[in-house]
Amino acid sequence: METEKKLSDGHEADILFSRTIKAGQRIYYIDVKRNRRDEMYLSITESKKMLSGPQDMPQVSYEKHKIFLFREDFSKFDEAIHQAFDFVSGKQGEAEERPEEGGDAIKLDMDF
Repeated sequence: METEKKLSDGHEADILFSRTIKAGQRIYYIDVKRNRRDEMYLSITESKKMLSGPQDMPQVSYEKHKIFLFREDFSKFDEAIHQAFDFVSGKQGEAEERPEEGGDAIKLDMDF
């Protein structure tokens, strides 16, 4: 998916590659973007739907958290995330796939 977004200061952030991972109440966006210095970086966004107000008229908002990861840190991040995955899998075993609502499950391949 190739798109461009306008930033608040008028500059554009190029999205060169994008994947969406739906996981229950959360959605994760994995985007490769290009900064003003023409360097590519990884943007990981977690978006969680939040409901507030009365049950008969709830107000919907989205809580978002972002991580920006630059190329010089990819190998360190890759090593640490795989160690964390291995640790959890060793303690709790492999997780079952979460059923996707209305579509096939998307697997995240973390090889950099």
